[in-house]
Amino acid sequence: MSLSTLDRLKRLFAANRQQPEPLPPVPPEPVDRRVRSRLGVMPGSRALVVDDSATIVAMLKRMLVQNGFETIEAGDAETGLEMARWQQPDLIFLDIVLPGMNGFTALRMLRKDPLTKDIPVIMISGNAQATETFYVQRIGADDFMKKPFSRAEVFTRIERLLDSGRLARALEPEPEPEAEPEPSPERETEPEPAPAFALEAEDASGIMGGPRTDISITVESVTPPEPGQPAPPDAEASAPN
Repeated sequence: MSLSTLDRLKRLFAANRQQPEPLPPVPPEPVDRRVRSRLGVMPGSRALVVDDSATIVAMLKRMLVQNGFETIEAGDAETGLEMARWQQPDLIFLDIVLPGMNGFTALRMLRKDPLTKDIPVIMISGNAQATETFYVQRIGADDFMKKPFSRAEVFTRIERLLDSGRLARALEPEPEPEAEPEPSPERETEPEPAPAFALEAEDASGIMGGPRTDISITVESVTPPEPGQPAPPDAEASAPN
């Protein structure tokens, strides 16, 4: 069989060999929102919610309080402006359509006032015309949410403010250094005495077929003498006749 025929057979076997199908990817386990990590806002951060809807105010308050905020509420722009000046909140949720002064005018006044010009503001509205006007004017708000909004939308916008530095983030606690184990006290050990042993050997005459002679040598442990005392006599070796 020529080499070319072997090559053809190898290619034929390789083509017919079935490749194992790859395993489908394991979908990630859903994360329970009750155990999801909370926002890293500074403890004691305060949010002002300005909206004439009691439902929106209650919903935002519940979301914010569960994630470390303290909340204050106002039902109109005039009250909200006074609270912003005197309470100095860290974040303002401001509705666009309000009784009396609208949210656009309130936002302009917040940005002109030295006491409130640096407070981040998230505008909210369910009115299509107000939403379109906001995107056209861009009058200084940090972000915008369209009603109805979800919990995830609220937290996404707060995370943006945290990442940009507009909202103070809580400092992560430094890990405590591990305590080094205390060294165990060293025990003074006395030197063990050398064990006595016996050595038996055969003399040359026993190896050559003559009479055997057993030699027994005993070595006993010797305690070193203290300074100033004479050394003990040497160990004696006895050989039986």
